Amino acid sequence: MSNSPNSPWEHGRLGDRSTAPEHGESTRFVTQLSGAMVEEIHSGTLDGPEDYCSEVDEWVVVLAGAATLVIEGERLDLTPGDWVLLPAGTEHTLVRTEPGTHWLTVTGTART
Repeated sequence: MSNSPNSPWEHGRLGDRSTAPEHGESTRFVTQLSGAMVEEIHSGTLDGPEDYCSEVDEWVVVLAGAATLVIEGERLDLTPGDWVLLPAGTEHTLVRTEPGTHWLTVTGTART
């Protein structure tokens, strides 16, 4: 949300972790930067491990809750404040999320 229609800056508020779904995840667009996009993710309990491999660089930080990722065979247990930079093409598996886990992710935009 912008301060005024002609203003170049924006402001907003991240959602509360209590809005996380009971199962799975919900993702909400936050803003677009030059060459990057910011999204907010709320996680509930996973039904099973989820595999990911992004075509763009991705930086994620846990704001609240906890999660476990496996990246190239290495297990990472993440708690609030922990972040990970995943270069494009890095295969990773989200193994577990604590209900109410709140993430912020910054991804590069696809090159054309």
